[in-house]
Amino acid sequence: MEDVAVVLDAAARFLETRPRSVAEVERKLGGMGYRSSLVAEVVERLVQLGYLDDEAFARSWVESRDRASPRGEHALRRELSQRGVDRTLVDEVLDARRDIPAGAEASRTPDEAAAERLLGKRLPAILREADPRRRRQKAYALLARSGFSPDVCGSVTRSVLAAADAGDGPDEDDEPGAEA
Repeated sequence: MEDVAVVLDAAARFLETRPRSVAEVERKLGGMGYRSSLVAEVVERLVQLGYLDDEAFARSWVESRDRASPRGEHALRRELSQRGVDRTLVDEVLDARRDIPAGAEASRTPDEAAAERLLGKRLPAILREADPRRRRQKAYALLARSGFSPDVCGSVTRSVLAAADAGDGPDEDDEPGAEA
């Protein structure tokens, strides 16, 4: 296991499935038994070639989560940290996420928009609960487990369930308290 080409090939196979952070690649290659000097050399080469870029990885991770499996800022921060992304880089990416208007309603935060999307996906199951109090609890718990702040959990739960009770369903143009 002294050959750089062998380690580079192992890293390339690891990167085939999805983008990875530098720390993920280092952990994987180190766990496969390769010498740390070879791992460092391969990681440096992959960074130079543009195959490893923690900033691009973090941005891609957040965009993917926002699109496919919405998470709150707390969960995103934890997930990126677990993948070895530097805290200051995570802060920069999440700050940039906050600066982008969330959908049609610019007054909503990205977390509110993501929470609405998540709740909208699970709304049919939540609405099967007959008791309104239990329905609110289930919706709030779903959002809390997904890393949204208590403020976001409460406000989005109220607005989405109020819209559903009114027969509107979740609508991106609706704003709590807005006149129809």
